[in-house]
Amino acid sequence: MQLWVGLGNPGPQYAMNRHNVGFMAVDVIADMHGFGPVQKKFSGWLQEGRIGNEKILLLKPATFMNESGRSVGEAMRFYKLAPEQLTVWHDELDLAPFKVKVKQGGGHAGHNGLRSIDQHCGAEFRRVRLGIGHPGHKDRVHGYVLGNYAKAEQDELADMLGAVAAEADWLAAGDDARFMNDVALRQQG
Repeated sequence: MQLWVGLGNPGPQYAMNRHNVGFMAVDVIADMHGFGPVQKKFSGWLQEGRIGNEKILLLKPATFMNESGRSVGEAMRFYKLAPEQLTVWHDELDLAPFKVKVKQGGGHAGHNGLRSIDQHCGAEFRRVRLGIGHPGHKDRVHGYVLGNYAKAEQDELADMLGAVAAEADWLAAGDDARFMNDVALRQQG
């Protein structure tokens, strides 16, 4: 069993924020792979399903970004999961917009959602970093991540989300390199 967590903030006013791209990714995965109905659990929204041969739990914490670890920690303890069974989908300032990279463990690079999960679950979980680009100056970061995707970005956003959902079988199977490669190939098409 694996727990895949999409990071974001709850509420319609945040739905199209760059900071919510983790929520968007798990929503598209749930739709494309026919996951079960949403259940309110672990201070969030949980859906169960299968990708390939793997049972996957999709979780969107409803705690706001800065408290994401509370929700994730509850689910991890309930299902007795190790950090190696956790994958977190999140926005990444240090990647070009719509680039997708996977890494195991690491720091939180100032991302409050990752910081919270580190505190509650340790740092040795897998991260799917969804590039949003950097606004250029650190004083502009807060407004940028909480800003909505522009109309001109909608097609590329949809392409990226479709690609990660379509190639999720590789991630579920633990082939991170093939997942990243095939997502990149789909985005070029």
